[in-house]
Amino acid sequence: MDFKFSDEQDALRAAVRAFMTPWVTGHDAREGLVESDWDTIVGLGWHALLIPEELGGLGLGLVDAIVVLEEMGRVAFPGRYLASAVVATIAARRLGGHDLLRGLAAGEHATVALEEAGTGDLVDRVRTSARRKGAQWILSGVKPLVLDLERSDWVLVAARTPDGLATFKVDVPDAESTATLDATRAVARLELDDTVAEPVGPGGDHTVIWRAIADDTAIALSAELIGVCDASLAMAMDYAEHRVQFDQPLAAHQVIQHKLVDMLHATELGRVGVHYAAWASDVSNPDARRAASIAKSQMGEAAVMVTGENIQVHGAVGFTWESRAGVLYQRAKQNDVLGGSQGWHRARVAELVLDPR
Repeated sequence: MDFKFSDEQDALRAAVRAFMTPWVTGHDAREGLVESDWDTIVGLGWHALLIPEELGGLGLGLVDAIVVLEEMGRVAFPGRYLASAVVATIAARRLGGHDLLRGLAAGEHATVALEEAGTGDLVDRVRTSARRKGAQWILSGVKPLVLDLERSDWVLVAARTPDGLATFKVDVPDAESTATLDATRAVARLELDDTVAEPVGPGGDHTVIWRAIADDTAIALSAELIGVCDASLAMAMDYAEHRVQFDQPLAAHQVIQHKLVDMLHATELGRVGVHYAAWASDVSNPDARRAASIAKSQMGEAAVMVTGENIQVHGAVGFTWESRAGVLYQRAKQNDVLGGSQGWHRARVAELVLDPR
């Protein structure tokens, strides 16, 4: 299989990297995304990358989206792109929400509330409930970790009904900001206390749909981690070449060389897995579920190791806010936990290999 990107995808990467350059040289990622940056993204059409052309988007696929996400990962980009332009868009597309997609193409902001407290399968552990009250649907439950909720116009919520898992849209949700390890992420807690909601998507149980949404989310998070690893490796190599100790650069020491090689090896193994998983999702390959978990488990482990080794190569300065090494490490640790931990994804791969049904 040819894993090379097309000329159009390479041009997209170059454009995104040029746009991201100020975040490397002049921005503090902890300050968050300013509105002018989001307006620029909308103007360029990147927010509608995954929306079909007939609904106002560019009609591209997840492989194209990972090009953008890799470049955003390189700078630990703090914006709402992942939550709105990728995850919410994927969810709306898989649920057949054409009106939702038109709104997103017009510049609306949205996010998804799936994850709940606990460990293991993200879909199986949904406990938020939905019940009818007259002509309305009412939601009750807690979603403790929702990306970019405070800046969203609406959120898609996974909740259980007597007929199985369903999807509901909550407009202008109330949000309680919550602190996480990654200071670049805007994360909030969503408490649903008899909250009125609108059902979204086809009739019947949405479990299969939400598993596919969760898999695509895992791939998107892994794509960011490719960029995180690339940036960390570049930082470590540059520092090792220029930092002189005992009259020679750090790069001359064999132990540093071994670290850099291990960082490169882990990154490249993960990169291939993520690219394959994105392709498998786009073409609905039968191996898509396993590929998503392989990508997430490999990139989660690789990113934590690579960003940690970058700090070690830098020594004491790597632990300070003056160095971006810590920012990249925090993004790696947070993405490793979001979308299912690497441990659960490995267990899932084993289950799918032993029983691929």
